[in-house]
Amino acid sequence: MSFEPRIAPSILSADIAYLARDLERISHADLIHVDVMDGHFTGNLTFGPNVVAACKRVTDIPLDVHMMVSNPDETIDWYLDAGADIITVHAEASTHLHRTVSHIKERGAQAGVVLNPATPVGALEDILADLDMVLVMSVNPGFGGQRFIEGTYAKIERLVSLCERAGAHPRIEVDGGISAGNIERIAAAGADTFVAGSAVYGAADLNAEIDRMRALAKAALEGARS
Repeated sequence: MSFEPRIAPSILSADIAYLARDLERISHADLIHVDVMDGHFTGNLTFGPNVVAACKRVTDIPLDVHMMVSNPDETIDWYLDAGADIITVHAEASTHLHRTVSHIKERGAQAGVVLNPATPVGALEDILADLDMVLVMSVNPGFGGQRFIEGTYAKIERLVSLCERAGAHPRIEVDGGISAGNIERIAAAGADTFVAGSAVYGAADLNAEIDRMRALAKAALEGARS
């Protein structure tokens, strides 16, 4: 199954003092990526459900909430109640992953699982068919502005092969160090959803950069299919 590319700017790179303004500046985005960090699973502390609710009030763009937390089962409902459209949880943090994914979907949201750079794609073999999305981390989670880990290209390709063998069709999202300079190669490897923080918010025209990155990814995906 082939998907159209999606660009998901991360509000980790936005100016939170002017969040409504910075959401309007990315009105061409396909998703809004919200990095939730609890200070335990990662060495950083970011957004609570009140921020998700605030985003929901000022944008119609779906909210892609990435739960970098040690206790996802205890906190997921806070973010679902706040308006999350997609919830992704880390395979490394969820004790009962199938139960967690099922709960998210029962609540009416899409469910995904995240893999840290050192976690092999085989960890998802028995749950791939239940997932709407797999998020491959191309940096170690915790902070924005990190460099893309080069081994991620091969990891995406391994994930694509695993999905094909399993007959599963989740979206493949990549997060960390993505820019116009590498998005084509990431798309050619098999990804279709791209989280971009500093690459978008550091541009002079945020919507123009989103459109440019999407066009580059689309050309690469079409080239890979032909």
